[in-house]
Amino acid sequence: MYDDEATIRRILTEVGDTWAVVGLSSNRRRAAYGVAQVLQRYGKRIVPVHPKAETVHGEQGYASLADIPFDVDVVDVFVNSELAGAVADDAVSKGARAVWFQLDVVDETAYERTRTAGLDMVMDRCPAIEIPLLT
Repeated sequence: MYDDEATIRRILTEVGDTWAVVGLSSNRRRAAYGVAQVLQRYGKRIVPVHPKAETVHGEQGYASLADIPFDVDVVDVFVNSELAGAVADDAVSKGARAVWFQLDVVDETAYERTRTAGLDMVMDRCPAIEIPLLT
């Protein structure tokens, strides 16, 4: 249900190209670093969101979603499941069009809240794995 192929395709091809990547820092060993690089290769603008607000992959970072001074289309979430629901709520408040929880990140009540708010949402999948399959 929360990894519907049609929703995955829609988020990756139709929703928009500005992706806020929550949990993205300059730490090359973290999954977010490599996934953001793949998203950039496929034409997505990544926006790092991390308390350190570091510039990553040439893009200015912000400490929170609320600090981003422009619209974002998708919020890609690299935090553990216990924290992910609050990020999904922040994405709704920010006006994002979709939320993507990475592999092993699942919060079914956050999924319901986010979908009720009208956003597309995927959980427990990775866009860096999915996007090459679309071409």
